[in-house]
Amino acid sequence: MRRTLVLTDEAARHPFRASLPPHVRQGVVPVSSNRWRLGDLKDVAAMYSASFVAAAVYFG
Repeated sequence: MRRTLVLTDEAARHPFRASLPPHVRQGVVPVSSNRWRLGDLKDVAAMYSASFVAAAVYFG
């Protein structure tokens, strides 16, 4: 039986994923969490618009 000396993988960047064995993580590409996706920007714009309309209706 072959065992690794290090039990975690620091490239996984998450404690749970780092504790998984290599054969489970095969083919999984880590996602960069510091970038905004287009869907996130659409959600922010929709929330801003809804809040602006609600405030305008309330105060208008």
